[in-house]
Amino acid sequence: MLFQQSAAIARVARASLRPPGGLAPPGVISLAQGEPDFATPEPVTEALRRAIQDGYTRYADMNGDPELRDAIAEQVSRIAGTRFTERSVLVSHGGAAAITAAMLATVNPGDRVVLPEPTYSLYLDAVQLAGGRAVFVPTRPGDHHLDLGRLGPALDGARLVVVCHPVNPTGAVFDAAELDWLGRRLAGTDTLVLADEAYADIVYDGTCFTSTLAVPSLRERLIYVQTLSKTYAMTGWRVGYAVAGEPITTAIRQVHRTMNGAVNSAVQRAALAAVRTGPALAAPMVRAYQERRDFVTARIAAMRCLDAVRPDGAFYSFARYASPLPAAQVTARLLAGGVAVRSGPEFGPSGEGHVRLSFATSLPNLAAGLDRVEAVLDGL
Repeated sequence: MLFQQSAAIARVARASLRPPGGLAPPGVISLAQGEPDFATPEPVTEALRRAIQDGYTRYADMNGDPELRDAIAEQVSRIAGTRFTERSVLVSHGGAAAITAAMLATVNPGDRVVLPEPTYSLYLDAVQLAGGRAVFVPTRPGDHHLDLGRLGPALDGARLVVVCHPVNPTGAVFDAAELDWLGRRLAGTDTLVLADEAYADIVYDGTCFTSTLAVPSLRERLIYVQTLSKTYAMTGWRVGYAVAGEPITTAIRQVHRTMNGAVNSAVQRAALAAVRTGPALAAPMVRAYQERRDFVTARIAAMRCLDAVRPDGAFYSFARYASPLPAAQVTARLLAGGVAVRSGPEFGPSGEGHVRLSFATSLPNLAAGLDRVEAVLDGL
């Protein structure tokens, strides 16, 4: 039998630079994985045990556990300063499912989707799956903030703009003025804004974080996506959500129920405990990330072979290396030298000449891993 994959999958395969994933080979230090190395907080794991004992082992509501949706609606209402109800909330299989479902629910073949980049590589894959046309717009190289002069013309006729905030891979945190500019620039259009705020609770040095939810000019066109993975060290639990106006959420819900069905019942009860307790659960982790951020920033500054903008949020450093070699080759050489990183172009064309280093790992791992990075790059 001759198998031929669908045109949608062929589009994704041609465009995607995302690695297959999996554990690093034995002896390799991984600075590649965007996954907290902390245990999930005890109140969350205890809530899961209690949920199983209480019989939450059957199918859940397709939209998500009603109490969890209510708790999410209360949380986003506080951030936005305006009332959302549970009808605007869809609980999803992690943030990735919410992003993909939102893309499939809103983008038609040929539609333009604007991606300020470098940015999270899933977005391009989702655009290709929907048959849309990705329009990459570089951010400012000096600080990785939005380049309004370039972004403005690219927005004309766009169906969707995708904003990662704080940004994976650069750690940039957009300010309120930038976000309001985007909303005002899109006034009178049908362009939607998908805001992925997975790292909203991981910011440093008292950086003022303004959620897109709190920007009135964005409200009518906003699809807000969140995950419990990063804040609460719940990557393997696979719980996220999307919040939007009810007509938009209804369309996203239809896609999600078609490709995913209901999220695990007991896990949603654990997620409810996390949402009700709030980001205070993450405070010890954020303090550790800031210490690691400071270590990585200082270590890179001491190298001749790397330079990077200090990240204000998330747990990545997006570092430019001095060699003229393509990033794919540099990444391969680093792996051969015992350290795994992510190749810059995975996150967009302007990522060439860069690698992404994750500091969601211990200080000893970071010290040893950066020593290996320096040894390999100095050898180039």
